[in-house]
Amino acid sequence: MDTKKDEIRKFGKILLEIGSLLMSSGASTGRIRVTINRISEGMGYKTELLITQRALVLSITDEQENDYYSSIKRTLPHGVNFKLVSGISRMSWRIINEKWSVDQINTDLTRLKSLPHFPRLVILTFVAMAGASFCRLFGGGYLEMIVAFIATFFGLFVRQEAIKRNYNTYLCIVFASFAATLIAGASVYYGVGKSAEVAFATSVLFLIPGVPFINALSDMIDGNISAGVARVIHGLIISFAIALGMFLSMLIYNI
Repeated sequence: MDTKKDEIRKFGKILLEIGSLLMSSGASTGRIRVTINRISEGMGYKTELLITQRALVLSITDEQENDYYSSIKRTLPHGVNFKLVSGISRMSWRIINEKWSVDQINTDLTRLKSLPHFPRLVILTFVAMAGASFCRLFGGGYLEMIVAFIATFFGLFVRQEAIKRNYNTYLCIVFASFAATLIAGASVYYGVGKSAEVAFATSVLFLIPGVPFINALSDMIDGNISAGVARVIHGLIISFAIALGMFLSMLIYNI
């Protein structure tokens, strides 16, 4: 009996870890619930899960309802990591098809968490190229594209450094928006190019909270109204932080 209780406790902690990773990696509430239920049913357990913006509450019982485990876990700051989301999804199907043990799940979850990200310079370069492409899309010339590239590059660099120093998530966005528009605003102030305003406006597009807004719509369609509203508010605060950084730059250049 003690062995059974230890196993269900260990499995419950793994489910909470999986849910927390999915939430912090940009998965919708519906996807988290479906994945958790799929894994638990594949292992022969019944699960009740409450998902909020900052925490997960889990109760798990065996099929005979003799043993149970209930716990809560605070989620990590939200970001986007679709490699981890897709990896956990594939793992959940393998658990069912290959009849994994709890130790196998824990081992594979450790592997997924240790997957390397792209090199920092690659991320900075490609995000900056995306910013330059948006500038071109909205009518900017080649000179404006260069400005947008540099502004986006250093804006993302500042955000990464701020995150490393454990600043508030929204404050990191203010710093990044301010840094990007401070560079792009110089082109407006000194009249570099024919449409420098385009570079200024597109230099902060890498900060736009697309994933929170998409997940908010998905959650509300699925009936997860409270989670959807929380994600909308989260996205609106990010939007305000972007606007605040731009406003500070505009005050400095008086534009």
